[in-house]
Amino acid sequence: MKTLFLQAPSFDGFDGGAGSRYQARREIRSFWYPTWLAQPAALVPGSRLLDAPADGLSLEQTLAIASEYELVIVHTSTPSFPADVRFAQALKASYPTIRLGMVGAKAAVDPGGTLAASEAIDFVCREEFDYTCRDVAAGIPLPRIAGLSYRAADGTIEHNPPRPMIEDMDALPFVAPVYRRDLNIRNYFIGYLLHPYVSIYTGRGCRSRCTFCLWPQTVGGHRYRVRSPENVLAEVEWIRRNMPEVREIMFDDDTFTDFKPRVEEIARGLGKLGVTWSCNAKANVPYSTLKIMKDNGLRLLLVGYESGDDQILLNIRKGLRTDIARRFTEDCRKLGITIHGTFILGLPGETRETIEKTIAFAQEINPHTIQVSLAAPYPGTALYRQALDNGWLADDKVIPLVNDRGVQLAAISYPHLSRDEIYHGVETFYRRFYFRPSKIWEITREMMGSWEMTRRRLREGVEFFRFLHTHEA
Repeated sequence: MKTLFLQAPSFDGFDGGAGSRYQARREIRSFWYPTWLAQPAALVPGSRLLDAPADGLSLEQTLAIASEYELVIVHTSTPSFPADVRFAQALKASYPTIRLGMVGAKAAVDPGGTLAASEAIDFVCREEFDYTCRDVAAGIPLPRIAGLSYRAADGTIEHNPPRPMIEDMDALPFVAPVYRRDLNIRNYFIGYLLHPYVSIYTGRGCRSRCTFCLWPQTVGGHRYRVRSPENVLAEVEWIRRNMPEVREIMFDDDTFTDFKPRVEEIARGLGKLGVTWSCNAKANVPYSTLKIMKDNGLRLLLVGYESGDDQILLNIRKGLRTDIARRFTEDCRKLGITIHGTFILGLPGETRETIEKTIAFAQEINPHTIQVSLAAPYPGTALYRQALDNGWLADDKVIPLVNDRGVQLAAISYPHLSRDEIYHGVETFYRRFYFRPSKIWEITREMMGSWEMTRRRLREGVEFFRFLHTHEA
């Protein structure tokens, strides 16, 4: 079937269908690549990938494009699901013969509830959905497709047996050719990455057991299945030859640094290719590995510190202590590796005192930039089950994770710490981290080195102050 893989219109600036860890409008307008849709799109000949939020497309414009296809597969998430259902209903109302399905963690965790939300949704691809999407597009009868839940002709909802996890990651085609073919890469920008950038995965799954993290608990699993270094380097070489405007490659694996010998081998290959790159990392990488990475083109690490309190890190099964994180951060500073640090407020064990402790910890280790988010109990995660069991959610159910503008809300509260206190802790954190004379001078010095960086930081500054104003309101 002629197939469209779609990120449907949603909140202005919302990239939650692509960003697997932070499904909300960001403080600074940013867009991650829709890699989770690009991968099955690469498996379906003649398909198209459309990212309506990044392209700034309206509902009407998106409906007009979707009308040209026989099969539309929409990536959905818990925050975007109501809007995605409305899109599905609008599409089916105008073009009832189009077959429409949904993919993503929300659909994987609750396929029955997803299908029951609207008769406009014909099927859901659960688990790792790449080959399931391919089989649907190939016209294989739905009852024969593993990993599929669907609405039968009589209206009943059927659930096929699960699809096994993908073991041969090298068998998956590259996503970069889909980016080049279907996307405007200049629409994708992140405040801490060089522009334009490209992000790809070199494996799936994460061995860490963080209770809040969505994708390992719902789709990818906790076994880190990886592409061979040769396969990864071949895609990087393709990007270098066919997308010469790309200034940086981001490896978006949950923890790219988990297998040290593999990381070092890939790093050496990247060094020979002469590319600049960044990746996600846990704050426990040894100095020797960091040095090999830095010597071979590494520019930045995205590091999830989460909290400055060791008991909270233990509560969320982070597998990390603050003393280890301090040493890692100092090693990065000595090597000249930039860090974008992420923190979460409202995790189990949070108090007014631990919020203060985490702010002080962030000031002490001083990543170049930070992101502060709120603990989000996504269905399918251990944090969600824990919040339900302990009565931390309003009326024992999840309140909206974002508001009508896509700004993240505090879903969890405790007897000693209200949602409002946790929510407003975000702007307090940002102000006390960024409005220090030393940090202001650090960013000013960065701007002085480049007119392009000056323009960029000024634009981001305006957006950041708007965010603070909106958040406070």
